[in-house]
Amino acid sequence: MNITITETQGTSYALLESDKIEISSTQDALDLIGNSGYLGAQKVVVRQENLHPDFFDLKTRLAGEILQKFSNYQMQLAIVGDFSQYTSKSLRDFIFESNKQGRISFVSSLEEAREKLA
Repeated sequence: MNITITETQGTSYALLESDKIEISSTQDALDLIGNSGYLGAQKVVVRQENLHPDFFDLKTRLAGEILQKFSNYQMQLAIVGDFSQYTSKSLRDFIFESNKQGRISFVSSLEEAREKLA
């Protein structure tokens, strides 16, 4: 798991940099949270491709469990990707509600993630 700490507008965040699935369990999420916090970040950016596909199938409960860990540890998260491929109404509603609350954001670009986390 390669984590880079970046600062934008006085806010530091951890960027998970990988070309493979890095988060496929709640323990993986806890590792990311712990490592990011150790490096001084309270905000994290991950790319869609770093999340196991089960994350986007709400029936598996993986998304809820992982996002609950970020909430419990008061770690803001931005997930960068193209979510238009998902047609599930419940997932679309979940993304909409998450974006509305602001602790977890589903965004289309790294620049948008930086803006949400600033």
